[in-house]
Parts: sequence; structure tokens; C-alpha cells
Amino acid sequence: MSQTSIPPEQRLIVALDVPSATEARALVTEIGDAVNFYKVGLELFTGADGFGIVDWLTGQKKNVFVDLKFFDVPATVGRAVSQLQGRGITFATVHGNDAMMKAAADAADGVGILAVTVLTSLDKADMLDLGFDCDIPELVCSRARRAIASGCAGVVASGQEAQMLRKTLGQNGVIVTPGIRSGAHDDDQKRAVTPRRALIDGSDYLVVGRPIRDAQSPRDAAVQIQSEIQSTLTEL
Repeated sequence: MSQTSIPPEQRLIVALDVPSATEARALVTEIGDAVNFYKVGLELFTGADGFGIVDWLTGQKKNVFVDLKFFDVPATVGRAVSQLQGRGITFATVHGNDAMMKAAADAADGVGILAVTVLTSLDKADMLDLGFDCDIPELVCSRARRAIASGCAGVVASGQEAQMLRKTLGQNGVIVTPGIRSGAHDDDQKRAVTPRRALIDGSDYLVVGRPIRDAQSPRDAAVQIQSEIQSTLTEL
């Protein structure tokens, strides 16, 4: 199961997958106090004043996850991560080898570095297309072990690998799981799981984007997922 010290209301991270700061602010305002944690990814960060929206979110007393998947020579990764310091950012992502992960962790200074294991939009066939003939769960666990050894706070991984990861890591590191879907879906998330399954198997934070953003009432959709998180944790 997931770590128990994290408040239930903090476990849902809503992905602000919108192209402008205006749309991001409108979505956060509509959701209101139903969500305390937001992810700012590449689309919003580059399509708006990235640091401006981060500062606005922290000014609203929201936790912020900056998902830019830093990948470059280690020195550049370290310098880029250092730009995140002092802004109240909770998590940021790196998507590289051991040297990149260590450079990011060394430069973090209060920002929890999460290592991306294997994108949830990729399956075995996609990995073969990329030239990697490997078992995805084994690769995820290998990358996770190296991430923690490099000083990362945790990993980003599919819920399908959460149980194996939790056994591998024990309580050493958080597991942040994107690709959360409560039911049937028709999108690019190929290794999706439900909130309940992810939590039972060991995920600590659940990242949800389109099911909330595209709902008729984003606030109601967020409240429903928060309720599912709370009921699952109560059972555990």
C-alpha cells in the first residue's frame, strides 16, 4: 500500500494541461478548495509565463509539481533545476541517466526530484520502436532503484508497476502515478489504472488531467476522485 503519512486531500494532483495562464487560472478557480495540488507541464509552462503561473498557484496556497522532464548534460540539468529554488515548488521531474538524476537532486535545495521511469503512454511495442528490447516492469524497477540511490525523492511510474515498485523501494521514496482513469477511456494512456488500484498497489500521489479538465463540472469530477481516494485509504 501507499505511504500513510500523506494527507488524503494532498494525494490528488490535477494536471493543468491547458495552453494559457488564463485557462489555468479559470480551471483552478472553478475547482476551488476541492484540490490542493497542481501539475504544471510543458504545454502550460512554455505557452504562458511558466514561473508566473507557478507563483500564482503558490500564492493561492496550492502545492505545485513542475513536470518539465529535464534531460540534458548533467551540469545543464543541475543549473536548470537550481532555477526552481525559492518558489515553493514541491516536485520537479528529470528523465535521464544516473548522472542527470544526481545533478538534479544535488541542485534541488528543497524541491523533491522525481525520476520518470517509463512514460505511461508507452507500451512494449513502443519501447521496441525506440530500440529498447526490455521488460517494462524490470526497467521501471531498475530506474527507480538508481533514482533513489542518486538522491531523488521518488519516481513517476504507471500504476501497473506500483505494487512491484513499492516492494522494491519499501518506504524509500514516493510513487507518483499519472494515467489515472476511473473507467473506460479512449486516449493515449496505455498503462492506466483506477485511483483505487493505484493506491492499494502503492502509489502515493495520483495525477489526473483530462478526466477532470474535460468534465462537465471539473469540480464535481475532482470531488468524486477525492472521495474515492478517501474511501480507499479508509479501507487500507
